[in-house]
Amino acid sequence: MGALDGRRVLVAGGASGIGRATALRCAGEGAQIAVLDRNAWVGDRKPAAAPIADVRDTGAVDAGVAAAAAAMGGIDGVVYCPAIDFAATLRETVDADWERLLDINLTGAMRVCRAALRAFPPDGGTMVLIASAAGLRPLPLRSAYCAAKAGLVMFAKVLAQELAENNIRVNALCPGPVDTTMFRASYEGAADPQAELAMIRERYAMRRVADADEIARCVVFLTGRDSSFVTGAALAVDGGRTFH
Repeated sequence: MGALDGRRVLVAGGASGIGRATALRCAGEGAQIAVLDRNAWVGDRKPAAAPIADVRDTGAVDAGVAAAAAAMGGIDGVVYCPAIDFAATLRETVDADWERLLDINLTGAMRVCRAALRAFPPDGGTMVLIASAAGLRPLPLRSAYCAAKAGLVMFAKVLAQELAENNIRVNALCPGPVDTTMFRASYEGAADPQAELAMIRERYAMRRVADADEIARCVVFLTGRDSSFVTGAALAVDGGRTFH
């Protein structure tokens, strides 16, 4: 018996990275899965639905979430994963970069969660928002990213209060470094990529980078019955950065 038997889970940003690992892990735990992403799903284990939508487009999100709900007969679990990143000082930051990052990393979560609520059953469900350790502690040159991820943490806390009466639990998950394309891009362009990676590892007590499935397993916990009394939490899954 899987931890998510009978659950219908929509994974936004599920075509790659943490989102893809989450979709595969949830499916392995017995859930029906739908993936909403701007890129097509590729692989043998096909979701019940995989609508293509940019989370910056309200109409596309509404249509994609409705298609996912129709394919699964409803939605009772949402995981929000889309994210982009860029490094710049405040003086170097231009409006377009700032606005695009916040639109994807933060405002997109509002669009997806709002649309998914229309498909939630009367007995409630769960939302898990993939924030970041950078939403709990600052990183130099990442003002936009840190602001968006901190906003995602507070968004989850507010929703947890608003939706508790509907038996909907909302939590933020705050990973540290995870071996994804986006994370690799953060150091591979450095003059000495291995030195840059070593410096990143030093921020964390465990001195290593996580595998995406390590994060996905925590999503399963927050989506499943074992976390039935957990809501409004910001769970740090960061190898020790929040206390290091």
